[in-house]
Amino acid sequence: MMNILKNYQNNLAFLSGILLSLAFYFINPFNLGADAAKTVAIAILMIVWWVTEALPMPVVALLPVILLPLLNLGTIEEVSKAYSNSVIFLFMGGFMIGLAIEKWKLHKRIALHIVKRTGTSGDRIILGFIIATGFISMWLSNTATTMMMFPIALSVITVVRERESNSKNVANFSLVMMLVIAYASNIGGMATIIGTPPNVAFIGFIEKKYGYTVEFFDWMIICTPLAIVLLAMLYVVLCKCLYPNNIKSSSTTNAYIGSEISALGKLNSAEKRVLIIFSVTVLLWITKDLVNQLKLIRLDDNIIAIIGALALFATPSGIKKDEKSLKVLEWKDTSRMSWGILLLFGGGIALANSLDKVGVISGIGSWLAGLSNVTPFVLVLLVVVISIFLSELMSNVAQVIVFAPVLVALAEALNLDPLLLGIPMTLAASAASMMPMGTPPNAIVFGSGLIKFKDMIKAGFVINIISIVLITLFCWYLLPMVMSVVK
Repeated sequence: MMNILKNYQNNLAFLSGILLSLAFYFINPFNLGADAAKTVAIAILMIVWWVTEALPMPVVALLPVILLPLLNLGTIEEVSKAYSNSVIFLFMGGFMIGLAIEKWKLHKRIALHIVKRTGTSGDRIILGFIIATGFISMWLSNTATTMMMFPIALSVITVVRERESNSKNVANFSLVMMLVIAYASNIGGMATIIGTPPNVAFIGFIEKKYGYTVEFFDWMIICTPLAIVLLAMLYVVLCKCLYPNNIKSSSTTNAYIGSEISALGKLNSAEKRVLIIFSVTVLLWITKDLVNQLKLIRLDDNIIAIIGALALFATPSGIKKDEKSLKVLEWKDTSRMSWGILLLFGGGIALANSLDKVGVISGIGSWLAGLSNVTPFVLVLLVVVISIFLSELMSNVAQVIVFAPVLVALAEALNLDPLLLGIPMTLAASAASMMPMGTPPNAIVFGSGLIKFKDMIKAGFVINIISIVLITLFCWYLLPMVMSVVK
């Protein structure tokens, strides 16, 4: 019965996208020119199918390749350039580095050592997982981080359940453990450009439109402190206010953490080499401006990411399998990579380019300029509020792809720096905490069965409010001091 209902909903969503797109084109409520009406109709079709997931999101992202040339809105050569945008290589390199870290279980070693050092009382275990998850999610996608930390968290919950007699304490501990895995993954992803797909999507759009490169380190100056404060608030709100667990430290949990670390043994040669390549890549991201001042070579974030990825494929792991020496990363490992995300970026950039080309974006900006009576601070706040609650129901990547052109046009119409509206919107799109479908990490932990829907709504609402306040304040006061498209 459920499958029949799901198929019915999927077919309805598919037809709805087509009907809404055609209805807009023929009715043309805004009296757009012929090319603009066609482009907006394509945008409506893609947005409806993205939001309803009538088709896989990467598949929908390929529509511009077909529809734009067919409708004489661009040549296939022009449209296809969007799918090789330089920022796509940044994310590709980041994905490959993440695969290597996961392949050799370096993430598990980092997580267990952090937990060991924070202690094994209920609150301290949770704090350890917040720190470990947040840190790992800075460099890996938030979805991959959650999937890595999820089984470790379940193992720790099992150990605690076996030696803790108070069922309410265990229930609160289990609930908070699951929530912080998802929330810390989302928050940690805000800290770096490669931490979550919306960041890369927005940076790619800005680079394409203005030729302005948001530097990796500049992003970290603003967003890493923001992420740290959000992670600290996550601990306080969940452990001290909403769901205290009152679980004290015990030798059993200490023994479990110790046994897991012992089972991993010493760093093997592959782990050491992954750690070295990862560290050098991060160091280059941070110091590339100093390197470029030497005028010997010219580095950017995209090149550095690919250098790191190629180094993984070229470096022997020091481990043999069936008498064959393995590299740190083999091409077959990339079968687990989220290639669809790369297509999604390309499709979003292609759509944005087309909307800009036919004048739709500038027209929206002029129309929205009526908000000129709203102070810029209130406007930033409104953008964050709308973005964070909208992302509870809509894919955060699709949201950034759709709204980045609109907000940039609004900023231009109001003589504001486009980053002042775009970056808060992008960060807020990753902060959805109330609904299981808000982000993939939310859905993963909700599937554990340890979280009641009402508890996620309750905890998520509080975290959303805190995120709205902090994102608005950090972006309003710090962002203009660090980066600006307007020279």
